[in-house]
Amino acid sequence: MKRLARIAAAAAIALGAGTVTASAACNGDASTETVLGAGSGALVGGLASHSIVGAAVGGVAGGLIGNSIGHANNRSDCRRAARARDNRHDHAAYYTDHNGARHYY
Repeated sequence: MKRLARIAAAAAIALGAGTVTASAACNGDASTETVLGAGSGALVGGLASHSIVGAAVGGVAGGLIGNSIGHANNRSDCRRAARARDNRHDHAAYYTDHNGARHYY
């Protein structure tokens, strides 16, 4: 029962730490999520298996999962930023020529 309580506490800490960086940035950087995923994976893996190997495997798996989550967050942040840019522009009909000049219809 102590083991289950430790694993539950470690999972709660890992999930809580994952929500710390909730800033929207369209910069392609997923290092924070990768580090948080690796740390929490190593913690849970080490507590679940009581070995260094379990911590290493958990760290690698958590890092991979954190990295993919970070890239998914960046994609959604970029989409959100693009929608905000589109909403700021005036909705007049125009096209942009090869020199970057707008021509209105």
